[in-house]
Amino acid sequence: MKPLAEMAEAVLRCGDGRAKTKMSRSFAAQWQAARAAGETPDVGRASPPMQPARPERPELLRPRDVPHRKPGTPEGRIALLHAVAHIELNAVDLHWDIIARFCDVKLPMGFYDDWVKAADEESKHFNLMCDCLESAGSFYGALPAHAGMWRAAEDTAEDLMGRLAVVPMVLEARGLDVTPGMIRIFQQAKDKGAVAALETIYAEEVAHVAYGSKWFHFLCGRFDEDPKERFHALVRQYFHGALKPPFNEEKRAEAGIPPDFYWPLTEQG
Repeated sequence: MKPLAEMAEAVLRCGDGRAKTKMSRSFAAQWQAARAAGETPDVGRASPPMQPARPERPELLRPRDVPHRKPGTPEGRIALLHAVAHIELNAVDLHWDIIARFCDVKLPMGFYDDWVKAADEESKHFNLMCDCLESAGSFYGALPAHAGMWRAAEDTAEDLMGRLAVVPMVLEARGLDVTPGMIRIFQQAKDKGAVAALETIYAEEVAHVAYGSKWFHFLCGRFDEDPKERFHALVRQYFHGALKPPFNEEKRAEAGIPPDFYWPLTEQG
């Protein structure tokens, strides 16, 4: 088995979505099997690209240039599934990138276990969304998508605490806020496949947010910093704009993020 950071870099350099997620799941299975056998595999070193490889389609636009479609229509529901697929593919890369980019930071093996598991689940989520799109007569890449998601990775490429604060604790936490509404849209449309896929994503994303909170608090403890104050400072430094309610306070709390972490960030300070 090759070192984990090299696995991570290989995923990042694979452009095709289905091939990327197949590779991701294979590497995750290898790592998890070794860990279940009581092994301590080599993390190694990597030279990850600043931007991951991407398929030729979808066309990537600025967020404000992506067309908005009404979710109550079949076309709107396809656009929603396509948007979620795009988010999940970015999440695959984000979770492998945190392994490859910060392997010089001394961290417990549990850090790698968590992000390998998250990358594996995001790979599954991308494939679930692709299956839903294909069932609806479409495919990932059929519609434009926004190019803004990787900006947080670039901004925090040299700051692990910043990465943890912005990606899982802000961007993925936002998914906990909006997914219940998406599930209701597909329930109303009686699309059982999409409902089941989104419910799987919703259940598993809580843990990904929790991994961010756990390792953020771990590093705050290492550096004797106040987690809430540090979180506020990092989000204001790296996140472009204020956080927007309503918030799913129950699921955020389940993931280890209390209200006094995010409510003060609803206005830029």
